[in-house]
Amino acid sequence: MTSSNRPYSSQVVDGLQKAAARAMLHAVGFSEEDFSKPQVGIASTWSNLTPCNVHINELAEAAAIGVQDANAKAITFNTITVSDGISMGSPGMRYSLVSREVIADSIETVVAGQGFDGFVAIGGCDKNMPGCAMAMARLDRPSVFVYGGTIQPGKDRRDVVSVFEAVGQYASGNLSELALKDIEATAIPGPGSCGGMYTANTMASAIEALGLSLPNSSAQEAVSPQKRQDCLAAGEAVVQLIERGIKPSDILSREAFENAITVTIALEGSTNAVLHLLAIAHAAGIPLSIDDFTRIGARVPVLADMRPAGQYAMSELIEIGGIQPLMKTLLEAGYLHGDCLTVTGKTLAENLSSVKAYPAEQKIIRPLSDPIKKDSHLVILKGNLAPEGAVAKITGHEGLTFRGRARCFHGEEAALAAILDGTVVSGDVVVVRYEGPKGGPGMREMLSPTSAINGRGLSQEVALITDGRFSGGSHGFVIGHITPEAFEGGPIALLEDGDDIEIDAESQQISVLLDEATLDSRRKAWKAPKPYAERGVLAKYARLVSSASLGAVTD
Repeated sequence: MTSSNRPYSSQVVDGLQKAAARAMLHAVGFSEEDFSKPQVGIASTWSNLTPCNVHINELAEAAAIGVQDANAKAITFNTITVSDGISMGSPGMRYSLVSREVIADSIETVVAGQGFDGFVAIGGCDKNMPGCAMAMARLDRPSVFVYGGTIQPGKDRRDVVSVFEAVGQYASGNLSELALKDIEATAIPGPGSCGGMYTANTMASAIEALGLSLPNSSAQEAVSPQKRQDCLAAGEAVVQLIERGIKPSDILSREAFENAITVTIALEGSTNAVLHLLAIAHAAGIPLSIDDFTRIGARVPVLADMRPAGQYAMSELIEIGGIQPLMKTLLEAGYLHGDCLTVTGKTLAENLSSVKAYPAEQKIIRPLSDPIKKDSHLVILKGNLAPEGAVAKITGHEGLTFRGRARCFHGEEAALAAILDGTVVSGDVVVVRYEGPKGGPGMREMLSPTSAINGRGLSQEVALITDGRFSGGSHGFVIGHITPEAFEGGPIALLEDGDDIEIDAESQQISVLLDEATLDSRRKAWKAPKPYAERGVLAKYARLVSSASLGAVTD
């Protein structure tokens, strides 16, 4: 290999003056021949603190073998991870979105600090994936993302959301403690990310549509020969990208982001995709705004009958071919940009050219002629409650409008307690505030309150709005990402119990039915609460983080 294939590692190991660096690397397993090879980092998010990541060390080993089979030198390093499912409903959930920034920062730091010529990034839990993609965009070195893979379904097709909703069923007296224990013990059978079209599977699919992962990386079970082969192939692919000089900036065009938004909508993906795609675009220097989701969503239908609003799990989608046949359908109908380059070195259209259609009898992906919803389920709302925007997940099951009385809570814990003890009743709009990026800080997900509402049988009768965000497992009439957030004096901070709130997905409005004079009077009387954290990572994050409508980025 010439130094042109080693533009970064050559600066670290070439020449007599770099003898000390080579001496250090001899101690970690480098041979003399390795110094003339491209160095490829393997960014592993392995940890045994969550099933999403517990197997990723084995996948990292496979990716390293792929790199070395392609005559490059692999060096594996780790990042952190935080489990959303475990920390959900606790103060620890404040660190979840923060971890996205830490993962991106740590990958950037190691890859740039050690002079790697390219890298493979492997992510499992929700924030791993956008964190990896943000690092790829920032570094702009040849790189491939690998999804750690989805979990297999539990007993009776259960998953983690089944457990959250069972808590609500138990609270309402519709489930025994013994039955709750059985669901708890059998819902999560082993390694892999949560099994519906929740945030992990949504982001894996979106990143594949962006062109940053190999075809079908998003649609393989965590424990499967296909996932191991995906890692081997990714290791080989990144070396080819180095040889050809193909970087993320060659792949991450505005059209690529439009492809990712389109696929996310067709799959009925998580609201978190809005936050994360904005952040990845920011890292790539691509202009993207929440209004692009409205523009694209006006013409793209929802086709996938996937959990949480639908019936099927990712494992069942894998059985019929994953997302590739869906992407080919969308491409042929003119919804995707086929000339976008991908990490295969080929265009999206070239990758899809030999993909076969779904089996005729399958019921998971609807035809374009008979969509679940004719336009996007991700609805960007504005109005006097969200002047800078809010994100709603309206699948059609909930109806398109809701009008009710505000029931206000400072933080998630107070709201959850009121839902479980029966304080929240039909006709309420649960307002959970001071949970935004700065006010939380960290913009906690509201899976516990939304699951409790569903478990109590109130999903058609109660709405929930927040300046926080939602798990991909949330469903019901829920609106998050309300901006400006309460901590900055946004209108959500001015609401009082009993205020009349109107949500209209068709007109894309969210409003409190008060005159401007009343709102002005309340605004003058409002005082910002004391920050949750005054030192440490949460305080640092709160000082740096941008609005949710800008992706909640920290640079």
